Amino acid sequence: MYGMSGPHPIRGSVLLPEAELMWRFSRSSGPGGQHVNTSDSQVELRFDLARTEALPEVWKQRALERLAGRLTDGVVTVRASEHRSQWRNRETAAVRLAALLAEATAPPPKPRRPTRIPRGINERRLREKKQRSETKRGRSARDWG
Repeated sequence: MYGMSGPHPIRGSVLLPEAELMWRFSRSSGPGGQHVNTSDSQVELRFDLARTEALPEVWKQRALERLAGRLTDGVVTVRASEHRSQWRNRETAAVRLAALLAEATAPPPKPRRPTRIPRGINERRLREKKQRSETKRGRSARDWG
C-alpha cells in the first residue's frame, strides 16, 4: 500500500492486525464535483472479531458481548466517507475501528465502595440546618403585630 501511516494501536502493545482487515471501496454520495463520480472514495472496513487471533481471548469475549448489536456473523464493519480522498477515508476507518475495539475491550470499571460519612461532618450539617431553620422561623410574620 502507498504509505499507510502504520499500525494502529488498540491498547497497550496490541495492534490492529493489518492482515485481518477486509477493505471495500465504493463511490461516496454527496458533493465533490466531477471527480467524485469516478472515484471509489468511500471505504468500508470489516474485521472478523469472532475468528481473530490478534486479540487476547478475554478481550475478544468482552468485545463480542459489548458489540453484539453491531456484529454481523461476528464481523464488525466501519464506514468512512467524509474525505474526498480514499486514502484519508482509509485512515479514518482504521482509526475508528481501533477506537471502537479499544472501548469494547476495556476492562469493566472497579465497583464503587460506599464510604461512610464521618460523624462530625454529619453532626455539623444537622447543626447548620437547625440554625438555618431558626433564622427562617424568626423571619415569619406571625409574631409581628
